[in-house]
Amino acid sequence: MSVLLNGEKSYVDEKKEDEQSTLSIDKKRQGNNKNEFNKNVDQIAQVSNIVINSKQEEKILHSLEQSYYSILNTIPGEDVTRQGILKTPSRAAKAMFYFTKGYRDNLNELINDALFNVDHDEMVIVKDIEFFSLCEHHLVPFYGKVHVGYLPNRQVVGLSKIARIIEMYSRRLQVQERMTKQIAEAVTTAINPTGVGVVIEGTHMCMVMRGVQKTGSKTTTSTMIGVFREDPRTREEFLSLIRH
Repeated sequence: MSVLLNGEKSYVDEKKEDEQSTLSIDKKRQGNNKNEFNKNVDQIAQVSNIVINSKQEEKILHSLEQSYYSILNTIPGEDVTRQGILKTPSRAAKAMFYFTKGYRDNLNELINDALFNVDHDEMVIVKDIEFFSLCEHHLVPFYGKVHVGYLPNRQVVGLSKIARIIEMYSRRLQVQERMTKQIAEAVTTAINPTGVGVVIEGTHMCMVMRGVQKTGSKTTTSTMIGVFREDPRTREEFLSLIRH
């Protein structure tokens, strides 16, 4: 969904509408079957390509700063007037604005015509691409590596653009399962290949520094599209190559 903020309508108003829409989707998702679940996830994932101007950015940062100050001021035993904390709300606001910059990215602008016609129909794999994201449930980091493979359909994309696609979807409040699908679908949209495979290996700090506190745990998710899903041999070739 492309959202252009203009006129008197504030960014906060837009975000409230998106939150209400997401809550409505979450309620409908209860008890739905798998296909309906995937459809609703896609709807939530389309909240992107937000355009803001410098004045609106200032308002957003100011609002975030106030929120972080309120959080710090609520923590029992913390003193918001001590030297180490005085500028923390401002720093945290700028950090969160950066951590969520993927909402403001645009796939077409990101690719920027870096598509090339080639006589090549063998598998292309870019693996071990690092990513950092924020868990939407606890607002703590999860990070790891992404492996992307595709079979060209007489067209390839600049290799750095695959990394930028990953950056666009990881710099949001995310769950790993949805991010995996978004990356695969974005590559498909960008170059219309015969097939796409995406595998993500992630370490989730919500499992490491809180809750069950299992420091060695990793989560692996995959999405296969086209021939990667339909042909077991193609899928196995991809999975074998990213292991080495």
